[in-house]
Amino acid sequence: MNLSQLQIIIPVYNEADNISGTLTQLAEKVRTPHTILIIYDFDADNTLPAIRKHIDRHDSKNITLIKNKYGSGVLNAIKTGFESCTEGVALVVMADTSDDISIIDAMYEKMGQGYDLVCGSRYMKGGRQIGGPVLKKLMTWSAGVSLHLLTGIPTHDVSNSFKMYRVSLFRDIRIESAGGFEIGMEILVKAFCKGYRIAEIPATWRDRPSGKSRFYIRKWLPGYIHWYLYALRCRYLKKN
Repeated sequence: MNLSQLQIIIPVYNEADNISGTLTQLAEKVRTPHTILIIYDFDADNTLPAIRKHIDRHDSKNITLIKNKYGSGVLNAIKTGFESCTEGVALVVMADTSDDISIIDAMYEKMGQGYDLVCGSRYMKGGRQIGGPVLKKLMTWSAGVSLHLLTGIPTHDVSNSFKMYRVSLFRDIRIESAGGFEIGMEILVKAFCKGYRIAEIPATWRDRPSGKSRFYIRKWLPGYIHWYLYALRCRYLKKN
């Protein structure tokens, strides 16, 4: 199946200490031809000078800077990234080197087998999570594994943002999420309910080496619960 070029979306917010490491890993570990779309909120973001320095030093020609057109926040940045993609495949990667860049080629190969969405999974056999808040790990693990068991959704890690999508999927799914990283769970759950083909690949997640996480459990938990219940209702309606 012809997938066309891989487009890697990286939302950033003051990631000057981490972005060069992420871009270096992408250059060294990803053999699949790809472009990188870096989505930023404001012109004074300290990530931007670090990116430009990296581009000049490595003569990187596949990196494009795009300003978030929906206002600040990671959800709006990801939406801007999705809308900036051409036909083909889109992947969301965090700027803090936490995602398992070494499996991107395998995710792309999986997409080539006819899947519409491939999840990097911390909680399937072979996946790992190294570091990070214990409460966050417990919540995301329990949500992913229980939803897999209760609904049959073909991943053990529904909340991980590290997912690869067929771009055409976005034309069939209306994004309703209001904030945070719940957007990845929303698209996954809606794709599952619509019968799209979904797969997962074991991934290793590592806590960020520098800077503060912007994952706000209390603020975003209601959104995750909403999409968890959405998946349960969808599965119940299919059975009846």
